[in-house]
Amino acid sequence: MKKSLIIVESPSKAKTINKYLGKNYIVKASVGHIKNLPKSKLGVDVENEFESTFEIMPNKLAIITELQECAEKADKILIATDPDREGEAIAYDIAEEIVSRNINIKRVLFHEITKSGIEEGISNPLAIDKNMVESQRARRVMDRIVGYKLSPFIWKTVYYGLSAGRVQSVAVRLICEREAEINKFVPKEYWSMIGEFTSNSSEPFYAKLAKINGALPTILNKQNAEELKSEITKQLYSISDIVKKETKRNPNPPFITSTLQQEASSRLRFSAKRTMMLAQKLYEGIDLGKEGTVGLITYMRTDSTRVSETILTELRSYIYTSYGAEYIPKESRIYKKGKTSQDAHEAIRPTSLKFTPKYVKSFLDKDLFALYELIWNRFVASQMSSAIYEQLTVEVTGGRFLFRATGSTPLFRGFLQVYDDLENDKDEVEDEDPTSKIPSKLNIGDDAILNALMPRQHFTKPPARYTESSLVKELEALGIGRPSTYAQIITTIVGRNYVTQENRKLYATELGIVVTNILKHNFPKVLNVKFTALMEEELETIAAGQNTYLQVLNDFYLPFIEELNQVDEKSGEIKKSLIEITDDICELCGKYFVKKWGSNGRFMACSGYPKCKNTKPLPEDQAKIIESTNIICKRCNAPMVMKGGKFGNFLGCSTYPNCTHTQPMSIGMDCPKCKVGYVIERKTKRKRNFYGCSSYPDCDFASWDKPIPTECSSCKHSYIVKKYSQKKGEYLKCPECKEEFDIVEEQAIQ
Repeated sequence: MKKSLIIVESPSKAKTINKYLGKNYIVKASVGHIKNLPKSKLGVDVENEFESTFEIMPNKLAIITELQECAEKADKILIATDPDREGEAIAYDIAEEIVSRNINIKRVLFHEITKSGIEEGISNPLAIDKNMVESQRARRVMDRIVGYKLSPFIWKTVYYGLSAGRVQSVAVRLICEREAEINKFVPKEYWSMIGEFTSNSSEPFYAKLAKINGALPTILNKQNAEELKSEITKQLYSISDIVKKETKRNPNPPFITSTLQQEASSRLRFSAKRTMMLAQKLYEGIDLGKEGTVGLITYMRTDSTRVSETILTELRSYIYTSYGAEYIPKESRIYKKGKTSQDAHEAIRPTSLKFTPKYVKSFLDKDLFALYELIWNRFVASQMSSAIYEQLTVEVTGGRFLFRATGSTPLFRGFLQVYDDLENDKDEVEDEDPTSKIPSKLNIGDDAILNALMPRQHFTKPPARYTESSLVKELEALGIGRPSTYAQIITTIVGRNYVTQENRKLYATELGIVVTNILKHNFPKVLNVKFTALMEEELETIAAGQNTYLQVLNDFYLPFIEELNQVDEKSGEIKKSLIEITDDICELCGKYFVKKWGSNGRFMACSGYPKCKNTKPLPEDQAKIIESTNIICKRCNAPMVMKGGKFGNFLGCSTYPNCTHTQPMSIGMDCPKCKVGYVIERKTKRKRNFYGCSSYPDCDFASWDKPIPTECSSCKHSYIVKKYSQKKGEYLKCPECKEEFDIVEEQAIQ
């Protein structure tokens, strides 16, 4: 009797699925994409309706042969790659390669890797969605065109090996523009007044000056504050108003991809990339001992807050049993669909309420458990009753001055029993006004005594730097990229030194600013926020069957190539504009030194080049302190500070010049071995550069080649490395499966 063949892309997912199915099924994995655009050429015929050439990847030939042999022997083939655009494209490519051996091919979707999820998928076979495939192809082709045509322009204007990308360049632009806002920000002084009052021998309470003559107070400086203080302290005060009211706080919806990345960043300090790697493991299956291997969460790439009726019923029963009837709202909460939501999948949720965090804790490592508990708590809380507070507002008036005290008392915690969704990123703590409980025995008309008045000086603050969490939120709000691409976007821009990341904040590098300015001024139509968001919308219309591959690519390519043709001849002129003349004299020929860009950053070169080839590094004394850190100097135990130099940011001892210890910054990548330290550039005793873990000697991770925090598209290894040879130039290589990638090829954010 012939067996049915199920094809997925992940070996670990294949292993989990195989345990649920009987002997009538064979489960095989494609190990990701089997085809890609060619390495050595564009692979897109822009003159012939953007016909693209997707070639079989050399390291997938053996896998395809095995799939063909299995297909020939199978009764039917069910392609169960991930239920999204990438998965649909992989399914299409697989079907194309095996259809000659067996035409009985169907597409099945597993939204969760559980027995019921697999049975449901197999029971509802589909045809491959050509619209989704075309949408994915259009995105890939669009990114390839930008990578292949725009990157060489950047090479000619700055230096060889740099990259530009349709989405990544706009993300860098956001960070650079925020950097500019911060740099030009001028703090403005203002003051507030806090009064300490008592009434009817009550306990003291604090109230803030809220109005002067019925208008908001404007206190610009110390002199204003002192003048007002003198007048305020002379007034007689009374309780002029008391308002009590109940307020409600509703829970947030269950996670989608972007909100999971944001919360995991804020609460757990996980990078977007790490969050998605952990979520992938939870989705594909965890060995739960006697239970076997079980997928613990639904598919983690989703923009929908929708939840199935079945699990809603189970959840309401769970809340009733675990917390009581008062914790269940009268009706299930139905959350509004987002403006750009495809609604193809459910929200990210546990696959079964049987697997509580307590139940699975012993089977998960620390990070997997933390993420699972976060997903569990958010999901349970999303269907619980609102939290109820009593809000009390007391106004105290004297003369032309009105002070206001506000406070709230929790009456019913509701969903807060499980998940407090107001826990915020606490990296930056504002100066808080003194607080106290408002006494309960206050009455309108009662006299109030001003015991003390506290003028407080403040300064307006610049816009906050982006963190991974806030950048993801901004990209989503602007409609740039897809939630499934955000982790890769951040990884790419940090890995290419356009952005650095320290203390979870994102800083634009000098290189990032230079490249962004070139792109912004020379490609104003194409590489801007609105156009990029518009292209995302058009790609969605292909998937929905409302637009065509050709039309969308024409809408993109025509304005893009028009701008490229206009500026291509100006590349030499742009490169010259980046050269900065200095007052330093070349000691060899007497001409001035200039500052230029090279593959290692900016440097000093003689203006007499090529006759004089004298060069030297930029003065290191130009380094400036950017911000303090929690890192301790290994030489004197003082705190280290982050400094900005012309070669990028580095760490220096805060006691300089008493202690001159410095150390390199992270290259923007967690250590792939210990997951505790981060990867830094180091030197051997013979001054040869290499990359190692900051936790050395506790961790011995080391690499001669620069690690790039990008998952290998072939074997899913957690990182690839940048290499160089005279024959090939710069290229990328996976240290695990040895697959090689062109630099330009990797510029596309899929």
